[in-house]
Amino acid sequence: MNIAFFLLPKQEVVWLTMDATLRQTLEKMEHHRYTAVPILDNDGGYAGTLTEGDLLWHMKNNPQLTFEQTNKVKLSDVRMRLSNKAVQIDANMEDLLSLAKVQNFVPVIDDMNRFIGIVRRSDIIDYCEALIVNANNSKKEMAAG
Repeated sequence: MNIAFFLLPKQEVVWLTMDATLRQTLEKMEHHRYTAVPILDNDGGYAGTLTEGDLLWHMKNNPQLTFEQTNKVKLSDVRMRLSNKAVQIDANMEDLLSLAKVQNFVPVIDDMNRFIGIVRRSDIIDYCEALIVNANNSKKEMAAG
C-alpha cells in the first residue's frame, strides 16, 4: 500500500526551521505536547528531527545558558543526536516499518528532498493491527466453513 494514504500533510504538521530559537522550540513543543519535531532547512527540505533529549543535552552542555537566553540560541546550534530517516512519497508501508520502530513519526519528502509531511507511528501500528485482525478473521472463517 502506498503511504500517501497515511500522509499527514505539511500544513497540518508542527515543524520548525533551523533559524527558530531554542525558546520558540521549547514553547511550541510544550504547547503541542510533542517530544520530537521535524526541522526544515531554508529551502523547505527535511533537515532532521529534533527531540526533547537534544534540547536537554544542549542545555546540560552549556551550563552558562539561562532560560532567559534561550531566545538567542538558534536550532542550527543544537546538535541532533539521532539521524531520523525520511522516505520518498512513493515508498510503501513495508519501507516504514523498520523506521517506525525507532521514530515517533516518519518524515516524507518529495523527489527534490522537500518536506511534504509525516506518517505517524500510531497510523502504521493501526494499519498492521487491521492486517492481523483481518488475517485472523479469515482463518476463523476457513476453519468454520
